[in-house]
Formats: sequence, structure tokens, C-alpha cells
Amino acid sequence: MTLSELRYIVAVAQERNFGRAAQKCFVSQPALSVAIAKLEDELGAQLFERGKGELSITPVGERIVEQAQRVLEEASRIKEIAQAGRNQLFGPLKLGVIYTVAPYLLPDLIPSLHELAPQMPLDIEENLTENLEVELKSGRLDAAIIALPFAPPGVITEYLYEEPFQVVVPQGHKWAKRKSISPADLTGEHTILLAVGHCFRDQVLDACPELNRGDSHVTRTSSLETVRNMVASGLGVSVLPRDALTPKYHSRMVVAVPFTRPAPSRRVAIAFRKSFPRPEAIAAIRSAVGTCRPGRRAASA
Repeated sequence: MTLSELRYIVAVAQERNFGRAAQKCFVSQPALSVAIAKLEDELGAQLFERGKGELSITPVGERIVEQAQRVLEEASRIKEIAQAGRNQLFGPLKLGVIYTVAPYLLPDLIPSLHELAPQMPLDIEENLTENLEVELKSGRLDAAIIALPFAPPGVITEYLYEEPFQVVVPQGHKWAKRKSISPADLTGEHTILLAVGHCFRDQVLDACPELNRGDSHVTRTSSLETVRNMVASGLGVSVLPRDALTPKYHSRMVVAVPFTRPAPSRRVAIAFRKSFPRPEAIAAIRSAVGTCRPGRRAASA
């Protein structure tokens, strides 16, 4: 049994296809198939059921693939620990970022981080908070940029910056010239929110609890850019975080109006495992965020 064979069975389990798994592992499909058949002979157990155009994992195969994933993660940590001992700012950093932060922070963060740590490229994954938590705890991610609260066992969170929210309305809307809007005012409007699963949706509902009422007229969509475009089309009003309202993302068809004080906001943080062996890499990300988000950091949490 070799690490390569374990990589092959994990790839097949993920892809449910020998051809795609072989591409993912940078080997030919015959070589991958032979290696997996050899492993099945060695173990005396069939890991996959092969049908015409279909592939499924046997019950024992599921358990073996789960263990193989753990073995591969532990093996990768050996390299990480050795590499970190030499230079913590050398080598890729696997960074997860929630969907509502990534498009607005990463274009500024990546060049800023490159100046500080040119030998530490980011391997980025955008996802929902709950999925990033799973990958962070399993070791598939080194760190994640999320919105607080976020406190899984064994994970450290370090506050980065606070981002207030603003109401967005179509040009020509009755609120377009108002100086501020109360959260309660949204109740009578057709409001566009993100779909269930996005933490930003939950934060907006916390700030505007009356939108949870059964008679509230709410449309759900999948991204903040879709929200912006729907508002621009006159389909309703919504709430966006400040980074999504900077000049580079400005639309003349949308007007941003501040909330009445205190304005609702979210606190963005970086999370990483307590055992992560590259604290200098986390410090570099925090420094890079501070560079590209100057003046936005309040007292630490």
C-alpha cells in the first residue's frame, strides 16, 4: 500500500469517474485502474462497484476512503511542519474565504500579500461558512476568512476589520434622496436577500428582524452581484456590505443609503487551527489586510 494508491482511491471517490480521477492525479487512466485493482487485491476488499457508465463506492470502500483521506492529510502535515521550520512564509497557503467577502477583498489582498510574502502564493477556495469550517478542521484548509461569530473547538479567530451595511435602492426610488433609513423601514418593501446558508443573510435578518415575518415580501438569490443587478432592475431593495459599495463596483442604477445609527455591521476575522505550524503566515495575512483596508480596524475582539 502506497500514498499514491491512497490518493487514487480518494480521487475516484470524489470524482465518481476513473477518467477524471486520473486527470486529477496526473496519471493515465489504465495506470490508475491497475493501481486500484492491485490495492483491492492486497486488501481483499472491493472498494468500488463498476457499472456501465456508473461508479459507486461499496460500504467498506467508504470507510477505507475516509481513513485514506486522514492518512494523506497527516502525511502532508509532515512536509508542512518541516517546511514551516525552515521558512513559514515559503510555500502555498490554503485559504478559504466566504462568498460575500472574497470578490471584494481578494483583488486587494493578493497583491498586498505578494509584497510581504512573495514566496507564499494563496490557494483560494470560496465557500459557505459551514463548509469552510469542515475543511479547516480537517486540514484541507490552513486558514479561513469568515464573519464573526465563529468559534469551533480547536480553532483560533483573530479579528481583522468591521464592515458596516447600507441599504441599496433603485435610482429614482422614494428613498434615493434620504439621508438615512431605519431597519424597520424595510418591512414594507420588497426586499432581496441571499439564499439560506449565507451568513450575510443571517446578519441582515438579525439587524432587520421584522423581515422574518411571514407576510414580508422577500426574494432570495445566490450572490451579492445578483442582488445588486436585481436592485438596479427595479425589482426591490436590499442591503449590501461596505466593500461591495466601493467606487470600483458602483452602478449608476443603484443608490446606497446609510442606516440610521448605530448602523448594522459585520466583523470579519481570520480563523485557523490552534495546531497550525505557520503563525508567521497568519500574521502576514493580517498585515496585508491592514494594508488594503486602512482605517477600518477597530479595537480587537
